[in-house]
Amino acid sequence: MTGIAVIGLGNFGTALARNWTVHGKAVRGWTVEDEVFANIESAGVNEKYLPGIELPGLKATLDLGEAVEGAAILALALPSHVVLSVVDQLIELLRDGQALVDLAKGLAPDEELVSEAIAAKLAAAGRGNPLAVMTGPTIAPELASGVLTTALVASADEAVAEQLADELSTPTFNVAPAGDPLGVELWGAFKNVIALACGVSDGLKLTGGLGGDNLKAALFTVGFNEGRRVLTALGAQPETAFSAAGIGDLFVTATSPHGRNRRTGELLGRGRALDEALGSTVMVSEGVRATRMFAARTAAAGISAPFVTRVAELLDGKTSAEDGVRRMLSVSA
Repeated sequence: MTGIAVIGLGNFGTALARNWTVHGKAVRGWTVEDEVFANIESAGVNEKYLPGIELPGLKATLDLGEAVEGAAILALALPSHVVLSVVDQLIELLRDGQALVDLAKGLAPDEELVSEAIAAKLAAAGRGNPLAVMTGPTIAPELASGVLTTALVASADEAVAEQLADELSTPTFNVAPAGDPLGVELWGAFKNVIALACGVSDGLKLTGGLGGDNLKAALFTVGFNEGRRVLTALGAQPETAFSAAGIGDLFVTATSPHGRNRRTGELLGRGRALDEALGSTVMVSEGVRATRMFAARTAAAGISAPFVTRVAELLDGKTSAEDGVRRMLSVSA
């Protein structure tokens, strides 16, 4: 088996597929969206999710079986709320040795981490396929344009992580092996909570309120410190906080204009209702569900998480944007 199947051709999946194809890797991409498939087939672009970026060599398909046939690596580039339904279909198509790489970096519909839910499904089906999590500061338009980008691929099996890192790396995409898949995925979800708060600061700045870079840096600091404490209590290795999967991914998600969670927070800071903010983009903002999951998990475990609680209160309309950021800053940094 050779090559990579990219399961899901949203912006990140398409960016990864382009990076791999232009550097000589055989890639087939799967989508359920007729317009995406037709656009790639006819014009060699994905205008819906990655406009203006040519996709030379990318083979797209609407047939999941065709996508995975003969592929050595299945990169699951799907929103967290749909990835498990696709995994259910994939399990019947898997061959021994095919590795699954979870890119969802979020929560399954029942509030499990995606990789935990995938592992459970594989085990229930008697499948022993390798499973890893890949995350890092990977803004899709930059990755697709050839900006030098780093990421981690994490597995409990060190040999699996090393092999995947070698096979997924390109001259402009440096993938490093790592352990602590639980910590990597926890940070992949928690960083979106902080990005929402930083986006609120950006929105307040645009409306002439108290927002600005000073406030955003303060929110970043408070959120990061809470993440270090809370995620370690939930099982993450402490050093993961300072890796590409931790502070690296957090930095780009919380500051880049391309970050969809930061953008959602910005709209909240500008006075938009949550439903309106979430409906303003074709891409999924994972931070809302992540905030609510961490609020529930920490409460159930008896872990103090006041920053998370105050972001949740803002999302639930219990406080205004200005009052919300003031309350977030009252948490000790």
